[in-house]
Amino acid sequence: MGFSKDFLWGGATAANQYEGGVKEGGAGLSTADVMTNGSHTVRRQVTWVKPDGTTGSTPLCFGSMERHLPEGAIPVELDDPKYYYPSHIASDFYHHYKEDIRLCAEEGFKCLRFSMKWSRLFPNGDDETVNEEGVKFYSDVFDECLKYGIEPLVTLSHYETPLAFAQKYNGWDSRYLVDKFVKYAETCFERFAGKVKYYLTFNEINCIEHAPYVTAGLIHADPQNIANATFHQFLASALTVKAAHEKHPDVKIGMMLAYGPTYAYTTDPEDQLLAQQRSNSTLFYADVQMLGRYPNYKLAQYEREGIRIPAEEGDMDILAKYTCDFLSFSCYGSHVVTYHDENAEAGEGNGGTQAHMVRNPYLKTMKRYFIEEAKCGTIECGFGGGQVVVSVKFKEETGSRRSPWQWLSLVEYDGIPLMGYLYWGCVDMVSNGEGEMAKRYGQIYVDADNLGKGTFKRSCKDSYYWYQKCIASNGEDLD
Repeated sequence: MGFSKDFLWGGATAANQYEGGVKEGGAGLSTADVMTNGSHTVRRQVTWVKPDGTTGSTPLCFGSMERHLPEGAIPVELDDPKYYYPSHIASDFYHHYKEDIRLCAEEGFKCLRFSMKWSRLFPNGDDETVNEEGVKFYSDVFDECLKYGIEPLVTLSHYETPLAFAQKYNGWDSRYLVDKFVKYAETCFERFAGKVKYYLTFNEINCIEHAPYVTAGLIHADPQNIANATFHQFLASALTVKAAHEKHPDVKIGMMLAYGPTYAYTTDPEDQLLAQQRSNSTLFYADVQMLGRYPNYKLAQYEREGIRIPAEEGDMDILAKYTCDFLSFSCYGSHVVTYHDENAEAGEGNGGTQAHMVRNPYLKTMKRYFIEEAKCGTIECGFGGGQVVVSVKFKEETGSRRSPWQWLSLVEYDGIPLMGYLYWGCVDMVSNGEGEMAKRYGQIYVDADNLGKGTFKRSCKDSYYWYQKCIASNGEDLD
């Protein structure tokens, strides 16, 4: 089956990995702006200062087991040449947005997903008035998209809570952030009315469990802190939906899930139960944002662990009434789990090696499966390897006998409406896990290295022309 004629082919980016211009136009710092670069052997760090003036850095990012800064430390930007902050320059979209959008348009994009930097509009997150320079920048970006017939899809919070909130309130641990986020969202609805129809509230909200600083600005993260932050983001999302539905009925609000199907290695009932429990730990977030309630399995888990949901009177009614309009998800791989580890090859996922995780003997390492559990929405996937400006071969990247688009067509075959497919990293950008530029995501090459040095000239890779042909054929020509 082909896709509908209005299928949203396109790509996706994130401000903290792509935008740059961190201190320009009156913007404030975000939690991402104090994260250093790293590598596959050295984790990214968050730099900090203590009240006595002591400075240092601690890994609080993806792939790290660290959950806390040292006692009394707060995250700050340090004027120290040994630290480099990749988000400050990134791919310099801030100065190249017209060129990038033009190239995306020439590739055939119908939709471009990118995030707005909350602290570009409200430098401290809770400022009384909006930063007009920030409004103008994003308004100009939207105008450029619409000039080429590209639908903007905007993520309101993509791994960059305003830094002041982490410093003062331990990020989303505090309910204080809920109303401030809703004000930020309402400002966007009002100031960009007629320009943006689709918004996502929180990027990959479920990643809060293994990257609480990145996802929610937590500098101290025990299970109760994480439960607090999770609930406050749920509530902020529901109130954002409420604001859109009541005042801006043309605006649609979606959620974003990091999803990878979990399979049991054997038919042993214990393996099957383990796979279900791992799936539940992800699907819980969609249960709340799409169905409007905490599922019984999560309530039972919280009760066993002595965790309290910080709900006030009427909050649960708000979650139930104002669910998201559509679901979008990223898929970067699947997982296989078993209690029979001794019989299987060790496996590794995007979050690193996990207990009871093994390699799937039926799949190549990078194969993506798009499953049929998304009721509707946009899908994101991509590949970050060590490519340079030479050809990027999709067949090798997916490692699949079917392309991701063929799997997606099977989802539509089963009657599940799909809005679109947005290739992650359509333009080279710094990686989220390592902060490296050398991990080339894009179909559009950016001449810059891991320390932000280069001409930043844009060049189209072979994969750019492959995807251009794929879009032109509405997913039918995959040769």
